[in-house]
Amino acid sequence: MQINVSQQIKSSIGYIRNYEVSGTVDITGVDSMVEGEVRLMRTDRGILVKGTLHTEVEVTCSRCLSLFNYPLAVNIEEEYYPTTDVISGASLSLPDEAGCFTIDEHHILDLNEAIRQYALMAIPMKPLCSEDCAGLCPYCGHNLNQGPCDCLAQESERNGVNNGSFTQAKIC
Repeated sequence: MQINVSQQIKSSIGYIRNYEVSGTVDITGVDSMVEGEVRLMRTDRGILVKGTLHTEVEVTCSRCLSLFNYPLAVNIEEEYYPTTDVISGASLSLPDEAGCFTIDEHHILDLNEAIRQYALMAIPMKPLCSEDCAGLCPYCGHNLNQGPCDCLAQESERNGVNNGSFTQAKIC
């Protein structure tokens, strides 16, 4: 998602412009549709981008290992710095900040990398396909969301055999 900001860079500090954005962004190795609204405000150093974007990413459930679409609402706030003066065409020095976002020499502000980074931070460390996900059988690996398994390990546990309790152990 790219926005030409050549006119906005020429504007006075505080000038605000709103944009509806819609497009695909590679967030997790697969293109995801992203939609929302961003507000671009001219600052003394560049363009401040603020907005809320909505997307879905395909993730793996941490309990049952099934793939599912996880909806995300991403709040973005980043300042973009121009690399070229819009009037003279002279190169501009960038701030000494690691990982700062830039506006290219054609005065195009590219939101893709910022959206990708903010979306990755919004994905939970252990996503669940549902709050009541039953997970996998620890013995045979059957997805318990699809029904109970009929492995011997679970049957023996139900009968009280090999349940790991110390009451069954005999000490000589």
